[in-house]
Amino acid sequence: MSTIVYELDQQVVTITINRPEALNALNQAVLDDLSDALDQAAADQARCLILTGAGRAFVAGADVAAMADMTASQALAFSQRGSAVLRQLERSSTPSIAAINGFALGGGCELALSCDIRLASEQASFAQPEVGLGVTAGFGGTQRLPRLVGLGWANELLLTGRRIDAVRAQRIGLVNHLCAADDLLPTARRLAQDIARQSPVALRATKRALGLGLQTDLDTALAIESSQFAACFGSADQREGMTAFMEKRQPTAFSGR
Repeated sequence: MSTIVYELDQQVVTITINRPEALNALNQAVLDDLSDALDQAAADQARCLILTGAGRAFVAGADVAAMADMTASQALAFSQRGSAVLRQLERSSTPSIAAINGFALGGGCELALSCDIRLASEQASFAQPEVGLGVTAGFGGTQRLPRLVGLGWANELLLTGRRIDAVRAQRIGLVNHLCAADDLLPTARRLAQDIARQSPVALRATKRALGLGLQTDLDTALAIESSQFAACFGSADQREGMTAFMEKRQPTAFSGR
């Protein structure tokens, strides 16, 4: 993984996109390495993922130099590949945190949108500037952004290409928390450890209920939640969690079974 730094520490994986000379722009190599890193995290049975960028950018977009001379069929393949990798991240049973340290523009904003939780440095900025390049967002921005911040804000960002700062991003619900630059990764790691201490069985079921439920009507979504709730029963995690509660103690390490 030449464009990715992969670190595993106490069941938390940190994936750092490492093309600082190109502001971590997404090209085919980065997408392939990111996909491999997600596979590795699954093999390592990571309890939480942190995604961040090297240098002064989270990801400053897809690589325009690599896209400029693409044909329509090549652009379709690139968009489909990027969408598939971001969907791999989104559909992973492992919760993910974007630690947005700088520019999150275009494909970088779309990558952040594919994570479950977003933390931003006070120096971070966000945009979907594709209309200024004569194209649309290609890695899910037109779909995930309105689902997260509402249609009005999504329209404004996608149709103007305007860049917003981290304060505005938090105000519209694009990010959960703002952090001082030096505290961004420590805050992300504390949050990741809070998640990693929970039951993997319950985390997987919760992510499944959220992911499936948001794609359907409320009655069907409630049925999905009930099925995921029921599926947790009989697991070692459920027995330990409820026994610990009744015994007024903290659960011992959840097994994920």
